[in-house]
Amino acid sequence: MYRVRDVSLAPQGLNLIEWAERHMPVLMRIRSEFEKSKPLAGVKIGAVLHVTKETAVLVRTLIAGGAEVWLAASNPLSTQDEVAAALATEGVKVFAWRGETSEEYFWCIEQVARSDPNIVIDDGGDLHVFIHERIQEAGRNIFGGTEETTTGVIRLKALERSGLLKYPVIAVNDSRTKYLFDNRYGTGQSTFDGIMRATNILIAGKVVVVAGYGWVGRGIAMRARGLGARVVVTEVDPVKALEAVMDGFDVMPMSKAAKIGDVFITATGNIDVIRAEHVLTMKDGVILANAGHFNVEISVDEIESIAVSKRVVRSNVTEYLLPNGKRVYLLAEGRLVNLVAAEGHPSEVMDLSFSNQALAVKYLIENRGRIEVKVHNLPYEIDEAIARMKLESMNIEIDTLTEKQIEYLRSWK
Repeated sequence: MYRVRDVSLAPQGLNLIEWAERHMPVLMRIRSEFEKSKPLAGVKIGAVLHVTKETAVLVRTLIAGGAEVWLAASNPLSTQDEVAAALATEGVKVFAWRGETSEEYFWCIEQVARSDPNIVIDDGGDLHVFIHERIQEAGRNIFGGTEETTTGVIRLKALERSGLLKYPVIAVNDSRTKYLFDNRYGTGQSTFDGIMRATNILIAGKVVVVAGYGWVGRGIAMRARGLGARVVVTEVDPVKALEAVMDGFDVMPMSKAAKIGDVFITATGNIDVIRAEHVLTMKDGVILANAGHFNVEISVDEIESIAVSKRVVRSNVTEYLLPNGKRVYLLAEGRLVNLVAAEGHPSEVMDLSFSNQALAVKYLIENRGRIEVKVHNLPYEIDEAIARMKLESMNIEIDTLTEKQIEYLRSWK
């Protein structure tokens, strides 16, 4: 049972998956352990993730552990059709293809939600919310879930505060080996990969405006500076704004940044960060890109409502002619530019993120019925173990504390 664009693409997908596996040594080590112990035996997993070669490595690992996996995409434009086809030929119940309509996107999610899963893995919260809103018997057989993104964790904590959360969820996003690496180094690099593939512009010398200075914004700002850009940060949090200043970036409101920026990248997790009022003050030819999970940070509807005309000028580049005669260029329809215009994060960083996912699933199974219904962090010792395995895969050794040092740190004297 599956629905993909073209199952004949499977051989190409298998090559992509094998390439990713060569660059994900920690997850492959976990797979080897799972194959021996089968800790996920008899468990059905419902997953909504970006259907990429890296996700396929995770899915294969879960199956090696004994799980049955149902999979849909967490973005209508992020699926790698070759990978979806390859997974379909391996028995995964996959419902995903690039270019889904909104209706098709939620239809795919519904197939996963109605598969009666025991564990829910999500990227952005759409599967969790679908289950809570539309399936009355939700929670009957679900004993835990995980969440990959900042956006999704925010939504789940809102469910928890409202008293509506039906099962415990591990906030994989909040593991240090996830957000310190995936959010910062992964998104920082892959965002510019997407921008440059879509536009082929030179970043050096440009004024790049980064909206939001969380871990994603930090990574984007760092990479923009490394490429030779002059970087401006916009923020609403005074502490993060101060940190951006101390890191050497200019900080100002979007109303001011709009007048000087050449490239704008949103990374806030909030809506309407760039609005029509900002666009009308921008220079001719600016580029707008989004690195937040949902396509709500750039107010596309507002831009379309004021535009005189629009046209697609390159793959993933839409030109809007404004009433003042200037043009702005929106990338990837305002969706995740790194996944729509490129391939998402490098396999090496997803090695960490998906190792967290695999071990979070194992943790939920081992502690079934003993975990409070709320949003939890993955235990520190698991986070630390992943970091150690990654260092080992890189042939890097670190120091260990002596007994005297351990005692010193324990002592109040």
